[in-house]
Amino acid sequence: MDQNQNNQNKKPDGKSPKSRILVTIVISVAIILLITTVYSTVVKSQYTQTTFSDFMEAAKNDQLKEVEIHSDRVLYMTKEEAAKPAAQQKACYTGLPNGDRLSLARELDELGTTVDVKIVEDNSFITMILSYVIMFGIVFGLMTFLSKRMGGGMMGSIGSSKAKVYMEKQTGVTFKDVAGQDEAKESLQEIIDFLHTPQKYTEIGAKLPKGALLVGSPGTGKTLLAKAVAGEANVPFFSISGSDFVEMFVGVGASRVRDLFQQAAKVAPCIIFIDEIDAVGRSRDSRYGGNTEQEQTLNQLLGEIDGFDSSKGVVCLAATNRPEILDKALLRAGRFDRQIIVDKPNLQGRLDTLKVHTRKIKLAEDVDLRKIAQATAGAVGADLANLVNEAALRAVRKGRKAVNQEDLMVSFETVIAGTEKKNTVLTDTEKRLVAYHEVGHALVAALEKRSDPVTKITIVPHTSGALGYTMYAPEEEKFLSTKEELLVDLRSILGGRAAEEVAFGVQTTGASNDIQKATAMAKNMVTLYGMSEELGLMAPAAVHNQYLEGQAYMDCSQDTYALVDKTVQEILNRCYEDAKRVLTVNRALLDEISQHLLVKETITGEELMSFVNAEKTDLVEAEAFEPTEE
Repeated sequence: MDQNQNNQNKKPDGKSPKSRILVTIVISVAIILLITTVYSTVVKSQYTQTTFSDFMEAAKNDQLKEVEIHSDRVLYMTKEEAAKPAAQQKACYTGLPNGDRLSLARELDELGTTVDVKIVEDNSFITMILSYVIMFGIVFGLMTFLSKRMGGGMMGSIGSSKAKVYMEKQTGVTFKDVAGQDEAKESLQEIIDFLHTPQKYTEIGAKLPKGALLVGSPGTGKTLLAKAVAGEANVPFFSISGSDFVEMFVGVGASRVRDLFQQAAKVAPCIIFIDEIDAVGRSRDSRYGGNTEQEQTLNQLLGEIDGFDSSKGVVCLAATNRPEILDKALLRAGRFDRQIIVDKPNLQGRLDTLKVHTRKIKLAEDVDLRKIAQATAGAVGADLANLVNEAALRAVRKGRKAVNQEDLMVSFETVIAGTEKKNTVLTDTEKRLVAYHEVGHALVAALEKRSDPVTKITIVPHTSGALGYTMYAPEEEKFLSTKEELLVDLRSILGGRAAEEVAFGVQTTGASNDIQKATAMAKNMVTLYGMSEELGLMAPAAVHNQYLEGQAYMDCSQDTYALVDKTVQEILNRCYEDAKRVLTVNRALLDEISQHLLVKETITGEELMSFVNAEKTDLVEAEAFEPTEE
């Protein structure tokens, strides 16, 4: 039977009459068994079961009041029970051994009893058949009614697709609303152009890519890009999450995949977008046992992508931040032909993103978005959107009609360090320790030639747990770091602990986060960047989940692991000693800036550099006027 005949034998909801009749029979039998069980329980509660011998003994002793003889049982009431009030009477029943009702009636008559004997015609077989037919009809009619009301029926709705369909520009997002992802937009624009004017591509023999995979860190705008595609495409856009395919019922995921692509084929050209495809496209690995439902769903997805004709204009988009765990069969050419990297934006990308998010925000004249973009190195689109919104909220709290530069900077600090904890009161000793600690970071950074400039130092506690922090702002966007630059950063990170020892000769818990960051940086230098003489160019570690900021996992022998630990410790000790030496030489400057910070609690990078530059000027003048020996 061909496909057209199969489609004709199916109802509009996609279920064939045979399958519906089978389901109806199963439900009807279950209901009848339930009713039979309940009826049997009710009967047993109303009657007392006895043996046939007990019944005949009562008849011989003329103790029976009423007797009803059915085809398979005998119901009777004793004179003793009949004498009780009606509410307390309880009849008895027993089986009919030979099924001969007339013979039993004659036998009771021959005993000379005064009992009233009735022979009841049950017609039980006919009654049972009628009850089955009536029950079947009721269930079948109910299923048909619900099927029409629910669009696919109770069973059909389980396996139907949960995709949301957007038509034309209903998403309200276009490529104008996406900034900092020019390369990704260019690749997607080509797909949209193919959907609009396929003839100029087919004339040269080009084929439409069947699928494109958006890969990037969380918050970079993968889903936003997909919505922008929906806004630009002017074709039906099916949006669904990978988790919507997964259910507790085996086979439901595969059924939903089939239903999704059937819907898409009916309205082609169109676009299918599967968000978080790693939920269903995880690599099939039987070493630790397989997930049958997930594998069936993935196999169905692979078959559907292979099955549709790209010339009809069905394009499948997907997004993930874990491409390394996807099944290789899903990524091969002919399925997801392209991997579009949605990376963290650079300086210009962050600036453009801030412009997009501030289009509807009233900005004051002093706002300089470029400075905000420079300060937010490493931020993704979602972070910048949150920053702008926090700034607008702060402006409202302060009673202003527009957002100024201070609102944006304070919001940036709120995102990285949390809000100020005004109720936290430090002792004088703790406050001095925190001040020297933060100035230690800043002073080491300021005295190093290759370090990023300091923009702010504060000893005001924040909700992130920090009792103070030092903020840096790179002067230019950097994509590479030299070994010497990383060592400078290490010395600056360890400058807080060094200042505690130089000034007070103590070690506090305030340096815990610094030590963790320094250890991670030094370990990366040894295991990933090949920046140690002991291991050379060897990379004994590998990074997993790079788009989720995954840490490096060691893949080496125990001896190499021990050598890595020893090398990391030597690098940290050397940088720590360098930081202590810098602060010891400049102890007067450390004390002066720390005292100033204790008074003001927050100072800017310009104030810090004024102290440093003044110290350098004094040294130069002292050397210039120092008398020479004759």
